[in-house]
Amino acid sequence: MCALPTQPASTTRSRARRASAGARVALALLAVPSSVHAFELKPPIALREAAWPTFVSKVNRVVLNHPVVTSNAYTKWFARGVATDAEARDLTIQFSVFSNLFLEAQLAKIINAGSLEEMREGKEILANELGVVFNNKHHRVARAREPSALADGLDHELVSTEGSIEGGVFHFKAGHYEWLLDVGARLGVGFDAMGKRKHGCASTLHFCDALRVIYGSEHADTALAASFAVENWAAAGFWDELVEGWKGFNANREQRVPVGFWTHHAALEAQHADHTLDELKEVYLAGRVCDEDKFVADCGEMLDAVKVFWDGLDARRLGSAPPAPSKDYSVGGLGYKGDTPFGGPVGGAQRTAEQRQL
Repeated sequence: MCALPTQPASTTRSRARRASAGARVALALLAVPSSVHAFELKPPIALREAAWPTFVSKVNRVVLNHPVVTSNAYTKWFARGVATDAEARDLTIQFSVFSNLFLEAQLAKIINAGSLEEMREGKEILANELGVVFNNKHHRVARAREPSALADGLDHELVSTEGSIEGGVFHFKAGHYEWLLDVGARLGVGFDAMGKRKHGCASTLHFCDALRVIYGSEHADTALAASFAVENWAAAGFWDELVEGWKGFNANREQRVPVGFWTHHAALEAQHADHTLDELKEVYLAGRVCDEDKFVADCGEMLDAVKVFWDGLDARRLGSAPPAPSKDYSVGGLGYKGDTPFGGPVGGAQRTAEQRQL
């Protein structure tokens, strides 16, 4: 075996000193990752503070001026309280599909959450939808009562819009979907005709699948944008318009339809409205918005899908062609074949020209 050539002792010591100096530099760099690396990944908080007004202005131009936020033709019509039984059934059935399939999107949002805090926030929504009552120290409930004797079909000693699911109690009748089943039952629509994909028309399924893809996205920026867009849509007053419409609908009936599903969500969203912009600012200042233009575009894309849902309902009541979405979110890109009858299995009655003009 050949012997390795040896270096003079002075050369070896010189290299050792250089190596030692290099190691000290490396250690010094590792000791300050917060200043060096953080600056490379995202701008300092002061720069984000300065950029916030411009960013939020861009977002608001798209979100607050979107047609589904400023002028929802269907809910404005429904608020007049002139819906026929078939039209009321159609809204209830399509909304039941959205309400049920929203659970899938919310679960995806929890799974893809960017932080433990966001995961917990997602669980608050999902568990409450399923029937876990918010635990409120000012509002404690021992057991549920029969809802049939209550004016809007909800036990307000049971249901709360404040608090947390932490320490909350589960009740079947606190599940939001069951409140919609009560609406359907009063309109003559049974469990078997509500809430499944097969009961959704093409525009409803387009919206539900868009929620799954955008709102439940594994990309943090996209999911955050969708959340902001959905919160602004929900806080824009459409719940109040639906409540007014159901009140008008009930005014012409002997057997009133329970309106608790609609009134509860109107109250819930009224509380969220004040916090939506603050939550976005917190996310922005934390450096969570990496691509501002894409964030704004994702907001618009989510609201476009919301609009397809409402435009689809409007088209169905008018007997006109359904909206043609610009994007396809269907599973496997297979689209949506067939359609569901207007007004459900007990609907489909012919409407007069006067009714279609309402």
